[in-house]
Order: sequence, then C-alpha cells, then structure tokens
Amino acid sequence: MSAMIALTQGDPSGIGPEIALKAWRVLREHDEAPRFLLLADPDLMRRTAHSLELDAPIIETTPSGAASAFDKGLPVVPLRASATGAPGAPARADAATTIEAIERAVELVFSGAARAVTTNPIAKAPLYDAGFAYPGHTEFLGELARRKIGAATRAVMMIWSEQLAVVPVTIHIPLARAPLALTRELITETALIVNEDLRMRFGVAAPRLAISGLNPHAGEDGTMGREEVDVIAPAIVKLRALGVDARGPYPADTMFHAKARARYDAALCMTHDQALIPIKTIAFETAVNVTLGLPFVRTSPDHGVAFDIAGKGVADPSSLIEALKLAARLAPARPA
Repeated sequence: MSAMIALTQGDPSGIGPEIALKAWRVLREHDEAPRFLLLADPDLMRRTAHSLELDAPIIETTPSGAASAFDKGLPVVPLRASATGAPGAPARADAATTIEAIERAVELVFSGAARAVTTNPIAKAPLYDAGFAYPGHTEFLGELARRKIGAATRAVMMIWSEQLAVVPVTIHIPLARAPLALTRELITETALIVNEDLRMRFGVAAPRLAISGLNPHAGEDGTMGREEVDVIAPAIVKLRALGVDARGPYPADTMFHAKARARYDAALCMTHDQALIPIKTIAFETAVNVTLGLPFVRTSPDHGVAFDIAGKGVADPSSLIEALKLAARLAPARPA
C-alpha cells in the first residue's frame, strides 16, 4: 500500500485549493509529517498559487509518482474535468470535477495506490443543482464503498479532536424530522459502529459512550417528551446487553464541560447541531471529520467551503493539516 494520502480538491470555488497549497507548504518541512497527493485540476491549482502569491510549484503526476514529487512541489493527479468557477462564485458545471475527485480518491485507496482518503469541503447546493443524489460526503462515500465491496455499508460521521469526539445520530435532515427519524435500531447500529471503530482504528480497548437525550433535561422522565423513555433508553439497554459501555440518556446541556468529557470517549447526540456546536466551540481550528463504518479511512476538515473568504489568502489550513495527520494515524503506511 502507498504511503500517500489521497486528498480531493473539494469545491473549486471554495477554500479547498488554497488550504491544500498551504498544507503542502507546512508538511513538506517535516520529515515525519504525512505526505499526500491532490486529485484536482492542475490549472486551477496554478491559478490559485499565482493569485495568492504562494510559492508552491504544481507537479502533474501519476499516483505512483506522487511520493517522489512531494518534496519538490505539490503532486497533483489531474482529473478529466476542468474547473471553471471563480473563487467565491461556485459553478454548477464544476459538480463533475468535484464528484470525480471523490470517486478517484476511493478508487486509489481500494487499489492500494493510497492509504487513506482526505476530502476538502464541498458545497451541496451546486451538486444538488447538477443532480447529485446524496445528502452529503458521508452518504456518498458509503455508496461508493458499497459499489466496491458489493455489500451495504453504513457510514457514520464523527467529529474528533483531542479534547472531544462527537457523533450525531441524525445528520443532514431538517430538525423537525429528527424525532421521527430516531429509532432504537438507528441508535443501536450507530453506537455499535462507533464502538468498533474506536476499538479497531483508534486503539481504545474498552470505549465509553455517552448518549444524549433529545429533549431538554433528557425529557424529565417523560414530562418534556417521550423519546428518552420509549426510544433512547431501550437502545442503551440493548447496547449494554451486547457488551457496549453505553450510558445515558444524559441532558445534552451538561455533557460537554471538562469533568463530563473525562468520563467518556465519544458522545452520541440525537441531532446534528447538538453534537457539532460543542466541538466547534472547543476545537474549531483543530477538529476533524472522520467517517466510521467504511472499509477505508476517510477524514476531512471540520469546516465548510467558506465562499466568503475564498481567493483572499486568509484561509487557515489547520483543520486540513489535522485531518491529514489523523488519516495517517488511523491508516499507518505498510513497510515497502
């Protein structure tokens, strides 16, 4: 297996190209830092480097030649589709290059030409306009894995940092639909995937899972909602019967202070914002999106495309650098 990580360009009009260049400039200075190849339009990367006055030579290469190119310049494996959108102005036509980069990255990791996948942020609206049928990256990667292995996979989104790891049980759906989407089976299945990946990828021998309630005060014994009584608590009972150290349901507003965080390895929350608000408050610059439940390692920066600052030279590559480091940690390179 290659020592390289396959990085996608993300939305060409967002900050993905800029932070890829900046990440290369930082990581090339450290011998022990992870090496990566970028799946992108080389002309896009040259335009970005030129406009931002970044000293970052672009080297068009093949996956097999990327490792030897890394110290000389940013190794870019060209895509078939070109990027046409300007910084901050996404183009529907660029959906093809955005999707192609993701698909190629998955192909490289399955073929052994890359050890892991790291994805730069995508904007969903331009993809939806072009007919993209998935709620987001996580679901699309799950489908690509299914096509490769011929069996269903369920991808689970975890946002990880050294201080806190969180998993939203419901993700990219309207808040009004979240209570209807919550089932004992969904909570149980999600927790089992988290438990397994914490053990097998993160090396946590006996993972401790804290599970939130949905309602204020975790439903206050059913007086503020029945989901805790009818759905969440029974799922926790089943998980414990299966040998998982799952506890709760806890009021979400008391789960994230320092003493509470010391009592668990990951927090499972019932809604997207219930999980992401605390971690983005605690570790906005360094948190990493890591997809669990896949037959390969995938990480991503924990931020969006940031169209408002694209092309201005002020994008911070810290989260991307942490995503590349975590990918390398979770998918160690095998000796040649």
